[in-house]
Amino acid sequence: MSTDVVILTALNVEYEAVHEKLDDPRVHWHPAGTRFETGRLGPDGCRVVLGLVGKGNHPAAVLAERAITEFSPLAVLFVGVAGALWPGIELGDVVVASQVYAYHGGTSEDDGMKARPKAWEISHQAGQLAQHLIRSGGWAPEPRPKVHFGPIAAGEVVQDSRISGQARWVREHYNDALAIEMEAAGVAQAGHLNRALPIVVIRGISDRADGTKVRSDGANWQSRASAHAAAFAAALANDLVKECGDSQRQTRERNPHMGTGTSFTNLATGNARVGAQYGQVIGNVTMGGGVSSGPADVAAELATFRDLLKRAHRDGRLDDDSYTAASEELDTVTGRLDDPTPAGRGRLLVTLKKVRGLVGDSADLATQLAAIISLVKDMS
Repeated sequence: MSTDVVILTALNVEYEAVHEKLDDPRVHWHPAGTRFETGRLGPDGCRVVLGLVGKGNHPAAVLAERAITEFSPLAVLFVGVAGALWPGIELGDVVVASQVYAYHGGTSEDDGMKARPKAWEISHQAGQLAQHLIRSGGWAPEPRPKVHFGPIAAGEVVQDSRISGQARWVREHYNDALAIEMEAAGVAQAGHLNRALPIVVIRGISDRADGTKVRSDGANWQSRASAHAAAFAAALANDLVKECGDSQRQTRERNPHMGTGTSFTNLATGNARVGAQYGQVIGNVTMGGGVSSGPADVAAELATFRDLLKRAHRDGRLDDDSYTAASEELDTVTGRLDDPTPAGRGRLLVTLKKVRGLVGDSADLATQLAAIISLVKDMS
């Protein structure tokens, strides 16, 4: 399934708030055991993947990287709750991060701690769209929570005090931070390492980080703040895809090394010929002739082709029906590899040609199948 936006959360209450926005959610298991759900934000909304990363910047970074690699999204939204750092920010308000501070960086010297700031800014276009949505106010019915656009501080501990050493540190060195939480720095770093993939952090205010967190949590502010953040995130995700999707896809086409599912096209005229061209190579590459192949060679290339087929389906280059039909035909091919007779080889070739017909619009898949068909013809 092609994905427009990945939405990540840290807590189950945050996950549930986003999940309520999904139409037709379906489970997608990552090979390493991470459970994602895919769906749409409304019947005509963008395609999203929802994942739970748990608490802390480190697991958030790892699982954000995993989601980016698996789904190649146009953007990542990190949605959940945070504590307010300014008195003018009310419980239930939403904060969209203009930048994320990793506030625990520093050096300890004889005369005290010195800050070593690290920060990531929201991409310009995503920031412009977020602020337009804030101004227009069309993301939620009245009474609509107030939305603030400003920095967020992300550390490794829960802050629930105005007077602790950590609170004083944040106030002194990150004085413009509107809210504080524990995962945004990890997600922002993952986006930075993936060719500056747009990352938007959206946090509903569930407490004031002032010693009253237990009381606020008991009054169900986590659930309410999560719902407000999820509502803004859903509207922003659809706006991002509508306004930015085409330009980002064009950028990927101009720079074919971005993301996965890359395809290449060369045009040869006159007496020129394209001998071989490779983007990302998975499996074996065989060139030349004169050497017969066997069932093991074909099986290896079929395994490679299955990987390519899955990627094409995931990236939206192959629709669901064609993917399902091609997968079923491949199962038939695998079952026929052990028949060495000419008749068996003929049936194998017919099935492979059916698969080629199903995926012929994808140049890389058609090329790979042509190589497999040649191997079958040379089988001994």
